[in-house]
Amino acid sequence: MGVETAVAEAFREEWGQVVATLIRITGDWDLAEECAQDAFALALRTWPRDGVPDRPGAWLTTAARNRATDRLRRDTVGAAKLREAALMHVPDERGPDDDSGVTDDRLRLIFTCCHPALATEAQVALALRTLAGLSTAEIARAFLVPEATMSQRLVRVKRKIKGAGIPYRVPPAHLLPERTAAVLGVLYLTFNEGYSASAGPDLLRPDLAAEAVRLARVLARLMPDEPEVLGLLALMLLQHARRATRTGADGELVPLEDQDRARWDAGEIAEGTQLLETALRRRRPGPYQIQAAIAACHATAARPADTDWAQIAGLYGELRKFVPSAVVELNRAVAVGMADGPVAGLALLDELDLAGYHLLPATRADFLRRLGRTAEAAQWYAVARDLAPTDAERAYLTRRISEVVSVPGAPVRRSGETRTPEERP
Repeated sequence: MGVETAVAEAFREEWGQVVATLIRITGDWDLAEECAQDAFALALRTWPRDGVPDRPGAWLTTAARNRATDRLRRDTVGAAKLREAALMHVPDERGPDDDSGVTDDRLRLIFTCCHPALATEAQVALALRTLAGLSTAEIARAFLVPEATMSQRLVRVKRKIKGAGIPYRVPPAHLLPERTAAVLGVLYLTFNEGYSASAGPDLLRPDLAAEAVRLARVLARLMPDEPEVLGLLALMLLQHARRATRTGADGELVPLEDQDRARWDAGEIAEGTQLLETALRRRRPGPYQIQAAIAACHATAARPADTDWAQIAGLYGELRKFVPSAVVELNRAVAVGMADGPVAGLALLDELDLAGYHLLPATRADFLRRLGRTAEAAQWYAVARDLAPTDAERAYLTRRISEVVSVPGAPVRRSGETRTPEERP
C-alpha cells in the first residue's frame, strides 16, 4: 500500500476520532480541525521516510495533540498552562458516571455533537463536518444550500457552543431519545454521500455507505423499540444491496432498470424487508419507514415492469407530510409519470423550484424523450449534464444526449421503464 493510499485510508477511518479527542481536551472546534489537518499533512511528509506506523490513529492523535499544545503555548500564557496540563493526559472517553449505553466510539461522538441546545440542522451539519470528514461543500450540497451559506452556519454553531459552554459529552441513557432524530439525520446523510457522491469522479463511496450501515446496526441494537431507527437501517440495507450493479466496469452509471437483479444482495434485501415489517408493526410511521417501503418496492420487483409505481407515488404522497420538500415532490413526479404517463409527470414538474438541482432537468428530459420530443429532451439533458456533480453522471447524461439526437422521434418507452438517473434515497 502506498503512503498516499495509507493516509487516505487513515483519514476515512480516523478523522472523526482525532478531531473529537482534540475537541474534548481543548474545547475549541476550530483548533481541533486545524490541528487534525496539520497531523495528516505531517503524515504525508514523514511516512514516506519513516514508514506507515502500526497504529496510524494513535500516531495522528499524538501529532495533532502536540500541534495543539504548541498553538496554545504560543497563543496564550496563563490559560495555556492549564490547557497544556489537560493535553498531557487524555481521559478515558467513558467516565465512571457514563450510563449512556453507547459503547461504539463513532456513535458516541455523533450523539455528542447532536446537542438539543442547537438547531437540528446545525447538529447534523456539525457532525458531518467533524466526524464524517465531509467538506463544507459536500454538506452544502446535501442540504441544497450554497457553500457560503453552510460555511456561515457552521461558524455560528461553533460560536454558540463556545459561548454557551455546551459540554462535549454523551448524555445519560434517559436523555438519548431527545438526540435520536439528529443522530438519524447524520447517519442518513452520511449514507447518502456514500450511496451517491455529491461531487468527484466516482458515483459511489462504498466505504462511507458501509460505515453508515454499521453505525445504524449498532444504533438498532441499542434502541430496538424505536421504529424509525429500524426503518433507517432497513432503508440503508435495501439500497446498499444494489451497490455491485449501480456502476459498470468503467465506473459508468447503470440505471435501475438496467441493473442485473440477480446480483443484488438477496440477504440484505431479506433483512431490510424484515426490519421494515418489524418497524411498521410498531404503528408509529415516520419518514425513514416510508422511504424504506419505497426502496422495498424497487428491491422486491423481479423485473422493472413489475415495479408498483402507483404504490410508490402514494408513498411519496405520505412522505411529503413528514418531509415537505421539493426533492420529495420531484420523486413523486417521477413515480406519477411512470404510473400515469409522462404528461402527468411533466405537469407536476412545472410546479417545482429546484434551481441548480440536476435531477430536475434530467427527469424533464426523460419524460420528453418518452413522448418522442427528442429535440427538447436533448436540450434538457444538456442542462442536467452541465449541473451534474460527478463524472459518472455527466458521462451518463452525455450518452443520453447522443442517443436521442441519433434517433429523432424516439418511441415512447413502456410504463415501468425509465432512464432517469436514480434519485437519492
